[in-house]
Amino acid sequence: MFARTNVDGSERAPNLAEWQNLLDNGELSTPRDKVPTPLEETGKPRIYGRVAGVASGSQWRSLLVDNPKVNYLTIPQPGQAFSYPLSTLHGGTFGTGQIQSASMLVRYPDTAYRAHGNYGIQYSLRLPLYNTTQKQQTVTVSVQTPIKEDQLNKSGLRFFTTPARQVFFRGTVRVRYQDDQGKPKTEFVHLVQTRGEQGKPLVSLNMKSRSKALRAMRRNKAKFCGLCIERIRDSSSWKVTSNVQ
Repeated sequence: MFARTNVDGSERAPNLAEWQNLLDNGELSTPRDKVPTPLEETGKPRIYGRVAGVASGSQWRSLLVDNPKVNYLTIPQPGQAFSYPLSTLHGGTFGTGQIQSASMLVRYPDTAYRAHGNYGIQYSLRLPLYNTTQKQQTVTVSVQTPIKEDQLNKSGLRFFTTPARQVFFRGTVRVRYQDDQGKPKTEFVHLVQTRGEQGKPLVSLNMKSRSKALRAMRRNKAKFCGLCIERIRDSSSWKVTSNVQ
């Protein structure tokens, strides 16, 4: 829609009736993108299409624990790691079978069936980390952008030695935690990650051995090394690693 003009020739904003007429009778932007592959089709290549419409929801909140009966997340064994996927979509669940893409309440017929990438969605994760070993451990938490897979071909996630050129995530991550002196810390990190890129640690925590953690639990009911992480949009995963201090 071109700007409408007043009697004196100055431009004005469209009124409600003009906006409504544009929605009812106007043409969509061209050229149109490729039509997405129906969700029930599993063959390749799969076309996801552009997201155009109204998606359901604005947040993804998770409390990561060992199982529903406990309120802590045991750190990995020294030298090991585990990951939690974000923005998983059909055909790219990393073996979890969980599709996090928001459903579309309304959409144009030739656009994406789901809001893949979850653009504008705020992810808020809580990781109540717990050191069950007999030694102090250094734990790092990072965000990474592995190669998309629906079922893992090998044990663990895969990455490129030289990351691809396509940017798969660009945005701000907020990390909140207690430092080694027990003081609350909040940090904001702007990340730019390409497809197949392993990220660097966002935070490194020195966690005391199991005995001290258990005494604190008894005294305060549940005193763990708590970590709260928030990020916005696109597919990747969190990674938690542990090493002997």
